[in-house]
Amino acid sequence: MTGVSAPPPIRVGVLFSDTGVTALVERTQRRAVELALEELNASGGVLGRPLEAVVYDPASEPRRYRQLTEQLFETDGIEVIFGCYMSSTRKAVLPIVERRGGLLFYPTLYEGFEFSPNCIYSGAAPNQNSVGLARYLMQRYGERFYLVGSNYVFPYESNRIIRDYISSHGGKVVEERYIPLTAKEEDIEQIIDDVRRCDPSVIISTVVGDSTVSLYRAYRKAGFDPGKMPIGSLTTTEPEVARMGSEAAEGHYTSTPYFQSIRSAENERFVKAYQESFGPDQPISSCTEAAYCQVHLFAKAVERAGSTAIAKIKQSLPGFEFPAPQGPVRVDQENNHTYLWPRIGRVGSDGQFTIEEESSVPVKPDPYLITPDDENWVSQSVGKDGARHVPLTGHVG
Repeated sequence: MTGVSAPPPIRVGVLFSDTGVTALVERTQRRAVELALEELNASGGVLGRPLEAVVYDPASEPRRYRQLTEQLFETDGIEVIFGCYMSSTRKAVLPIVERRGGLLFYPTLYEGFEFSPNCIYSGAAPNQNSVGLARYLMQRYGERFYLVGSNYVFPYESNRIIRDYISSHGGKVVEERYIPLTAKEEDIEQIIDDVRRCDPSVIISTVVGDSTVSLYRAYRKAGFDPGKMPIGSLTTTEPEVARMGSEAAEGHYTSTPYFQSIRSAENERFVKAYQESFGPDQPISSCTEAAYCQVHLFAKAVERAGSTAIAKIKQSLPGFEFPAPQGPVRVDQENNHTYLWPRIGRVGSDGQFTIEEESSVPVKPDPYLITPDDENWVSQSVGKDGARHVPLTGHVG
C-alpha cells in the first residue's frame, strides 16, 4: 500500500524584534502571531493545509528588516509577511514586498498618509486615535500642549496631525521636542526641565520603546501631577506600563482601539489563551491584538478565495469581518486599512486601563484625513455614575 502524502504547509514570514529598542512590544506581536497560527492548525489549518512560520529577529533595525525581507522572498520562498512595528521598519520592508508582488500585514498604529496595494494596515490610522486623543485632553485639561516624541518618522508625522488639530481648535503647542530612540538619562532630564519651564496643560507623548519607561518615571520623580497635567499617548500601552510600574503610569491616558481590560466574551477568551501560552502576568496591547487578528483575517481570506494566490487573497479580504477581541473588524476595500473601535483609557492603580470613552460602532479608516470628523467615534462616553453606556460590539458602519 502507498501512503497518502501530507499536504504541503502554507508558509508565512514573521518579522518582529526579540531584541533591540522596541522588543518589549514586538515580542508580544510575535507571540500573538504564533498563538493565532496554533489555533488555526489545531482546527485543521487552512484549505486542509497546516500553517508554518519562518521567524526572524530584525533587532529593531530597519536595515536588518530589509535584509531579512529579501531573504524571506529569495531564500525561503515566502510571499506573505506578518511584521514591523516602527514606521521606519515598514518603509524599509514595503518596497521589497511591492517589487516581489507579496503581501505585508502591518499590525501597528501609524501616522497615516500611505496606501499600498501590497499592505494590509490593521493598526489604527490617525482618525482612529490621534484626533480623538487631542480632542479629549483639550476639553478636560486645557489648551496648552507639550509634544514629545522619539526621533523617527511616526512621531514627527503624528505630532503634525495633532498640532494641526490643536491650532485649528483654539489651542497652542507650547513646545515640540524629539529624543533619540535610545535616549539617555540626560535626554529625559532635558525634557522634564523643559516641561517645567513651559508649564503646559497636557503632554502628548509619541516616545516609543524603552525610553517610554524612562520618561514616565522621570515625570513621577519630578513631582508632576497627572490629575492636573497628564501625559496622553498613542504608544504607551500595557507592556510599557508593566515595565515602568503602575506607580509611574497611574493617571495617564492612551488612545487605542484595544485595551486588555475590555469586557467581552471574545476578549476574555483571547486574554486567557494568550496568558495560558506565554504566562499569567504577560501584558497584552493593541499591537498584540492587531497582530493576532491579522493572522485570522489572512486565513479567512485564503479560505474564501480557495487559493493562496496573492491577487485572490487581496480580492477576498474586504468581504467579511472577524470577531476580534476589540469588536468586529474588517478591511476597507478602498484603502486596505481596517475598521476599528477607538477608545481612550486611563491607567489605574492596578496597571490596567479604565476605559473613559469608546466608539459605539467601528470607525471607517481615513488614513488621509479626508473627512476628519473628530466627534464620530465618541458619540457616547462614560457617565457620571462611572458606567459606560456604549455597547462593546456592533455592526460595521
